[in-house]
Amino acid sequence: MVVNGGLGLTEAARRLSISAKTLANWVAAAKHGKPVKAGATRRPVTELEAENSQLKRALAEMKMERDLLKKATAYFPSPRKANAVGIIAKESR
Repeated sequence: MVVNGGLGLTEAARRLSISAKTLANWVAAAKHGKPVKAGATRRPVTELEAENSQLKRALAEMKMERDLLKKATAYFPSPRKANAVGIIAKESR
């Protein structure tokens, strides 16, 4: 797109939804004949990091479930509150 297509660097980056700096690095590497391998600069994930990310996902899921249950309690009265309301209604008759 940039090298052969005549498209500007910033416009190509916008169309690809990546930063212009990343695309500039790729174009520079391509001009020097050095293909960029995706993920080549990343280090391997340790066992602790993998466990940490798994626990973070589990915690986020539990928080979503908790929030959903909190919202659901607004629609359904608890048995204690329902009994208390029934008792008060019977006493006022």
